[in-house]
Amino acid sequence: METTVVVVNVLGWAGMALLISAYALVTAGWLTGTALRFQLMNLFGGAGLMVNSAYYDAWPSAALNLVWVAIGIFGLIRARGRDNLQPVSGVRQRQAAQLPARLNNQQE
Repeated sequence: METTVVVVNVLGWAGMALLISAYALVTAGWLTGTALRFQLMNLFGGAGLMVNSAYYDAWPSAALNLVWVAIGIFGLIRARGRDNLQPVSGVRQRQAAQLPARLNNQQE
């Protein structure tokens, strides 16, 4: 197998894994949509799938992933300008901070 094909296939599979993982982590509450890790996973995942799709002439998928990457770049720039990117552990820290209040409300 040609080296280019191997690299393109690895980029496609890695991109798919990043996008699915990012979605699963946000859905599970382990990341927020503004977390730096989430934004980067989407950006690089979309880029990997975009390269793979373009190489195999799957132009609708390549266009979708180009837009995905553009949104990711825009989100990073916008959040950086507001200094609004939350750390990866931000969700769990916020949930832990709210726990005593929830316990007090349940006891009343």
